[in-house]
This record gives sequence, structure tokens and C-alpha cells, in this order.
Amino acid sequence: MSRTILAAAVATALISGCTTLAPDYSTPAAPVAAQWPGGVTTTVAASPAELGWESFFTDPKLRQLIALALANNRDLRVAGLNIEKARAQYQIQRADLFPSINASASGTNQRIPASLSNTGQAVISHEYSASLGFASYELDFFGRIRSLKDQVLYQFLATEEAQRSARISLIAEVANAYLTLAADSQRLKLAEETWRSQQASYALTKRRFELGSSSALDLHQAQTSVESARADVARYTGQLAQDRNALVLLAGNDLPEEMLQTDALASVSGIADIPAGLPSAHLQRRPDVLQAERQLQAANANIGAARAAFFPSVSLTASGGSASNQLAELFGSGSAAWRFVPQISLPIFDAGRIRANLDVAKVQEQISLAQYEKAIQTAFREVADTLVQNVPLQQQLEAQQALVEATSASHRLSRARFDKGVDSYLSVLDSQRAEYAAQQNLITVRLANYGNRVTFYKVMGGGAL
Repeated sequence: MSRTILAAAVATALISGCTTLAPDYSTPAAPVAAQWPGGVTTTVAASPAELGWESFFTDPKLRQLIALALANNRDLRVAGLNIEKARAQYQIQRADLFPSINASASGTNQRIPASLSNTGQAVISHEYSASLGFASYELDFFGRIRSLKDQVLYQFLATEEAQRSARISLIAEVANAYLTLAADSQRLKLAEETWRSQQASYALTKRRFELGSSSALDLHQAQTSVESARADVARYTGQLAQDRNALVLLAGNDLPEEMLQTDALASVSGIADIPAGLPSAHLQRRPDVLQAERQLQAANANIGAARAAFFPSVSLTASGGSASNQLAELFGSGSAAWRFVPQISLPIFDAGRIRANLDVAKVQEQISLAQYEKAIQTAFREVADTLVQNVPLQQQLEAQQALVEATSASHRLSRARFDKGVDSYLSVLDSQRAEYAAQQNLITVRLANYGNRVTFYKVMGGGAL
């Protein structure tokens, strides 16, 4: 008899919860234009999300640094552990769909004194039992538990997208840190070369001053250039040390000295250029956009749980086993015992609590919808900013290179005119400063150009695997 009751209860549990009261979900339309500002071609090029980071960043040293960061970065490790935590929470919520079956055994020995006994004599009683069953298992006829399970599932999926987003951000941060290290290393080298050159010029000017062919003004102007270059050497030396510390922190581990020694920024190779013709539909592949959509789906599922609270709740308690007043006869003939307790609960009056919970769930869905739309709009703006900067940065780089060549020629000519006594040293000083500033700005523009490509990888949801 007990087996029949347990089997029937379990069968009822398995067929219950086949539906939910959550609204039908469909992905909202993206509140952005189909094309980027300025118009693009219809040819679809490969996006960073399709390429993967190893195809987008092919500089050997940079790829090695990214691999180390992905393996050791502590922030990324926390993001991975959050996934494990969310997975466990989902398993906990999912377990509520099934009855928790427990085995139990108990023994009770009791003495009733004569003053309380019906017979006027002291009575000693014994009761032993062993049973198998479950208690207060809710039959999910209206999908409340299933909706809660779906909510936690979408939150788990959102956590996975958050971890993907963290990986992409880390890759971009490592790439930018590496490029900044290369740029500052080149700036320091340029400052050191300028310092040595200025020292040589100062020594020559001092010698000429001692011979009476240069004025005190020329000597102090030359000294000004020397001290300015020396200050830049000190500044970039400190900045370079900070760049190395930042890279070590991102990598999550000590780095070999050779990995912290970089060549000139212009020699950094293997950062893919920005392709043309990518439609804005690619934005929906971004992990942060997918994360926002998973949160929207979780809010949608929560409405189903809030709606189910208006309907009756049916729970079962069932057990079957054996009971006896003698331990030796616990499993003997005629000792079978069973218990079956169905219970139904229907909300009658709760002062509007259930209705308020449903209103909260609906408002939360609208909040999640607005956050999802904002995520897409933010992504659109970030990609658009990157695209509109691509061509101007290329043009600026070409112009800056031409400016470096022009200022270098001007410096050579002014130096020659000073040596022949045609111009004062002030003309040489101005041309030196113009050349040095142009060279430093060239490094800055080249860094901005590379950084724009890295940003494009990030904002397009670059492949993190």
C-alpha cells in the first residue's frame, strides 16, 4: 500500500509544473539605427567577435602577455568563481521541482507515572518506527517554482556573459597597457637622445662663449634646453616604472624582465585594422548586451512566479514504512504503516501583498527593459565613436609624420645658419623645441591610433576565447 501511495505521489509531482504564467518573451527591437553615423557599405567584414583575440592581436609578446593575464588575473578569477556560485544557486532552485525523499528511523521509550495512568499503575511504553517519504512537497500546477527556476537560470546565464565581458575588458586593458609601455619607452628614449644632443650643444655653446663668439644669452638658452630635456627624462623614467607595475598587476604574476622591455611603438606589429561594413546588428553579440537581455528574461520569469501566487498552492506529505512497540518486531508481519497528507492553501486576504508583489515584478521588468535598451544605445555610441575616429586618426598620423620631417629639416637649416653667424641661437632653440614636440606628438598620435583599434575590439564584443 505504501509503495502505491509513494509512486502515485511521485508521478503526480513529475507531471505537475508543465507550464508557467510568465509572459511570452521575445527579444525587444534595438533602439538604434541599422547603420553607423556617416553611412557604411553593405559588405559585411569579419568582426572581432568572429576573429577571436589571438587573430586580432598577433604581436608575439603581446599575445604572451594576454595569455598570462587570462590565466592569472585575480579579477577574472573572481568572475569565474561567480559563475560557479550562480550555477550552484541554479541547482538549488531547480531542486525544488522534485520531492526531497528522506529515510528516517526513531525510537520512543516513555514511562507514565501511576498518578497519570488510566489504570492507576505506572506504565512503560515503547514505540519504534522506520519510514521512507517526503514532506511538504509543492505540486507546481501553476508554474511558480518553475518560474523561479527560470529566473535563476537566466541570472546564471547573465553571470556567464559578465565573465565573458570581463575577459574582453582584460584583453583590451593588457593591450593598452602594453602599447602605453611601448610609447613611454620610446618617449624616454627620445628624451634621452635629446638630452645628450642638448648637452653636446651646450658644451659647444659654452666653448664659443668662452672664446667670445657667443653671447651669455645664447649660453643660457642652451642650458634651458638641457634642463628641459633632463626633466623629461626623469618624468618618463617614473612613468615607465608605473607602466610596468600596471602590466604586472594585469598579468596577475611577476613578469620576466625581457617581457617588460619593449621596442619602439612603431615596431609593434599584429593589431588588426578596423574593418568596414559592419552592421549595428553585431552589437547584440556583445556580452554586456546579452547580459542585460538575460536580466530582462529573468525579470520576465519572475512575473510568472508573482502571478502564480494568486492561485491555490497544493503540497503533499507522504511516508511509508514500519512501526512496532517492540524493536525485534519492527519489520515483522503486520507492522506496515503509512501516512499521506495532501494540503491545499488558497489566499483569501493579504491586504494587497500578492498584488503589490506582482506590480513590483512588472516594474522590475520595465526597469530591465530600459537597462537593456540603454546597453544597446551605449554600445552603439561606443562603436560609432571608434569608427568616426578611424579615418581622422590615419590622416592625423600622416600629417604628424610630415610635420616631423619638416621640423627636422628646419632644425638642420637653423643650426647651419647659426654656425655661420647668420641667425641667433634663439632660432636654433625654437627649431629644436618644434622638432622635439613634433616627435613626441607623433608617438601620441600613433598610440591613439593603436588604442582606437584596441577599443574597437572591445566595443564590438571581441572574441575572448
